[in-house]
Amino acid sequence: MEFAILFITIIFVSVFQIFIPFFAKRTVVFGVSIPNEQIKNPKVMKYKKIYTIITSIMALIVLGGFFFWNQGQNVNETQLALAGMMIPFIVLLVGLALYLYFHFTLSKLKKSQNWYRDVKQVYYADLATRSKDEMLAPFAHLMPIIISAGLVILTVNVYDRLPSQIPTHWGPTGQADAFSNKSWMTALGLPIILIIMQLMFFAINLFTKKSGIKINPGNVTSSKLRQLRLRKYTSWFLFVVNILLSLLFAILQLNLIYENVVNETFMMILPLGFMVITLAGTIWLAVKVGSVDSDFEGKPIMENTNNVEAMDEDKYWKGGLFYYNRNDPSVFVEKRFGIGYTLNFANPIGYLIIILPIVLICILPFFFNK
Repeated sequence: MEFAILFITIIFVSVFQIFIPFFAKRTVVFGVSIPNEQIKNPKVMKYKKIYTIITSIMALIVLGGFFFWNQGQNVNETQLALAGMMIPFIVLLVGLALYLYFHFTLSKLKKSQNWYRDVKQVYYADLATRSKDEMLAPFAHLMPIIISAGLVILTVNVYDRLPSQIPTHWGPTGQADAFSNKSWMTALGLPIILIIMQLMFFAINLFTKKSGIKINPGNVTSSKLRQLRLRKYTSWFLFVVNILLSLLFAILQLNLIYENVVNETFMMILPLGFMVITLAGTIWLAVKVGSVDSDFEGKPIMENTNNVEAMDEDKYWKGGLFYYNRNDPSVFVEKRFGIGYTLNFANPIGYLIIILPIVLICILPFFFNK
């Protein structure tokens, strides 16, 4: 079961790496803004093709190697877990190295040929677009807190009846394989972590909804549709993940309170089910958003824009990955490589929303044995 989970994860990471350049906006290639007239530039197309070929070959080698290594040797759980963590990391690292190479190569090409020389750059504002925004209301992400509150109340009521050793980790077979001394922290650790994550989801949705809707005046129709889809489906995806996490933590907490209330088989397939649904949702999000204003759309840009393009904001993107713009009040902005949002690192609110919860979740386990 553990091998299946890891193998599926590696497949997903590899395939996603292969197709990332084609899901991105047509006018953003390897994190570099390009005008519409350069979308079919032979060198731009060549860079994408080379990236795809290399990442595809790497994926086949990695998947084949991992499969035959597992089949040909007596691999223990520790070795399998270590390999399962390292391989996706290596795949991502190689993909990142290729991305950075083509990012800087394309940046030099763009600068040397001065692609924006005869292009009028403008900011495009359309207030009517926000009225069509179908993002979920932020309060929807607070609804699962009802589950967390119920778990806290239940745990407090049965605390005196809990065993002296409380399970804090479950292995791939569904059995608890790590325990900590009974304390309020160990008993309430899961609900506390869950509440932190639920509040983080709420804040992400709230400030994403407040973020600017950036439309390319050189391709208004597709650009607008992509932005609306990104906002709508990202909010729904986060909501589903929020619900799934809440249910997952609820089952784990109930199994902690009432020993063996959930059988081992169910506990074993639980993380696999969560992973499959989450990965399927990620693919669904990528297809829904990436099929518009990208290479997958397949439709040429037909609008007569009089050679008008969106402002070239490359100076605000460090390596095309990190957005830092003090003049932009948005906390979250669309990624330039991949699907979804990233932080505006010039806005301190983003650190409170993302970094602080992660830090709290990471340090919380250190209190389990106290």
